[in-house]
Amino acid sequence: MRSMFKIYAVAFLSLFLSYAHAQDTVHYTGTTLSNVDYHHGQLSPAIGVHNIQVFRANREHPELAGGHSWTYNHQPMLAFWNKTFYLEFLSNPVGEHIPPGETLLMNSKDGYNWLAPEVIFPPYKVPDGVKKKDYPGVAKNLYAVMHQRVGFYVTKTTNRLLAMGYYGIVMDAKDDPNDGNGIGRVIREVYANGKYGPIYFIRNNAAWDKSKSAYPFYTSSKDKGFVKACDELLAQPLMMQQWVEEADRDDPLIPLKRSIKAFSFYHLKDNRVVGLWKHALTSVSNDGGKTWVFNPLRAPGFVNSNAKIWGQSTRDGRFATVYNPSEFRWPLAVSTSDDGLNYKDLLLVNGEITSMRYGGNFKSYGPQYVRGILEGNGDPADGNMWVTYSMNKEDIWVAAIPVPIVSAVNEPIDEVFAQMKAGTELKYWNLYSPLWATAKLETITDAVPEWKGQKALVLRDKDNFDYAKAERVIPAGKNRTVEFTITPAQADKGLLHIEFVDGKGQAAVRLIFDADSTLKTKAGYRNSGITKYEKNKSYTIKVELHTASRSYEVSVNGQKKGTKIFFAPVADIERVIFRTGEVRRYPNADTETDQDFDLKGAGEAAPEAVFYIHSFKTTN
Repeated sequence: MRSMFKIYAVAFLSLFLSYAHAQDTVHYTGTTLSNVDYHHGQLSPAIGVHNIQVFRANREHPELAGGHSWTYNHQPMLAFWNKTFYLEFLSNPVGEHIPPGETLLMNSKDGYNWLAPEVIFPPYKVPDGVKKKDYPGVAKNLYAVMHQRVGFYVTKTTNRLLAMGYYGIVMDAKDDPNDGNGIGRVIREVYANGKYGPIYFIRNNAAWDKSKSAYPFYTSSKDKGFVKACDELLAQPLMMQQWVEEADRDDPLIPLKRSIKAFSFYHLKDNRVVGLWKHALTSVSNDGGKTWVFNPLRAPGFVNSNAKIWGQSTRDGRFATVYNPSEFRWPLAVSTSDDGLNYKDLLLVNGEITSMRYGGNFKSYGPQYVRGILEGNGDPADGNMWVTYSMNKEDIWVAAIPVPIVSAVNEPIDEVFAQMKAGTELKYWNLYSPLWATAKLETITDAVPEWKGQKALVLRDKDNFDYAKAERVIPAGKNRTVEFTITPAQADKGLLHIEFVDGKGQAAVRLIFDADSTLKTKAGYRNSGITKYEKNKSYTIKVELHTASRSYEVSVNGQKKGTKIFFAPVADIERVIFRTGEVRRYPNADTETDQDFDLKGAGEAAPEAVFYIHSFKTTN
């Protein structure tokens, strides 16, 4: 019986795949899959990705979070307009769908340094006495929550930037704001001078009594250009498709009314449109999103669960999708395609999960809900693929993914940051840079007189729950020599791990600048001392690695420190990691789904530790 079942299953799968390919749909033919037992999924990184935290929730010290104390922050959206990045995200005090809700907006000129967020759509008071169809309860002192799958639209004719949000009603924690019985979608213009136009409704739910609205309808605006801009938006089927979840179930503006979530899209070279939804559902449109060739189905070969998937064309004429390739919301990965249909690889964008500092309703672990810059909403001059995502539905991040997207380095590396052309210093470095634990290029000041005025890759850490990380992919090989010069700015606090790892992220060797003034190495279960170190003194460390004998030799400032053994075997050395914290393996696939507690001292900073990396070199 089991044999027959297997035969039928294989036959069904073959038929399904044949049907999918016959429909010319998105599919994954690569062989790389992620391993959810590791935050990084054992994936090789896309080279040069910079992950930058732009908002760090802080309930205890809102002055350190732009004046905002709410700790549920999620669904970020991104646009690039007027030579400026704009990022919108929604926020609730503690958990998902627990009112009140609001939407915040931040901006940045370079994607790395962001202004404090401003409330663009404030909390909305639901009039007392309001009821929802088919759900018990009567509104009393109730506020709306916000939910939106699209945040921006840049008009094609007048180059105006419109920001959007949606006010939904939840009577209790189990109610759904996206049942078609909410209040409606709001819109306002973002001006080039940093100010905003008035808030209007652009679409109300049919069940909503417009006489109770706190904001006017957009057609009442005296700005005829704004009205025209809204009309243009309403005429775009691909924009309207992103409204489906919150809209009336029979809204004539929505082309495909099936209740599938988080629509994103891109155009192929022949002008057909690829649509993507949660669970990697996909279809193709021949008429700009008005109709779809086939009912959305799971993209063959793609692994994706109830989290967003983002797709777009890239500057080099290729295509990329970014998503969580697992049944969990980690890791965050990118897959690339030559034609926008056949995806062939899977590379890491972010393989970190910071501690969830604040518990809350439906707060999932991991880097999730990724969104990029929608077609027509801007094209940054650097040519990078920019995406935004939330971490743990708590903090907001962006990632700059260099184009072309590659994963291998073939030439030996010889980098002295002080001597490199401005803007190129960290081109091939992968950075993980929280606001309180930054990894970035800096010019050294008086703290280290020997290097004053010179550029360095600087890791700073005052975060009790996260760390800074800088990672360099090197030419893969069995015998590698790595040499770098580093200056610790302290010897009595902080921590720096330097790891030599293989293509799946398995470390073979770990050196440690520890808080007891000792440079150590991991020797099996224990750490073994190499030498004492002093603050503000530079150390040139040379490590010669041999995978066949599982051995390595360490020299510090020209003095040999002996031959040592790998603490874990690897076939090749493929990258080097500098990290200001311990390895973390929590959460994992068996961790409780919902965290209902806060971490002690969640909003407090630690004394800062600083490490200056001056140079990095490899030889075969």
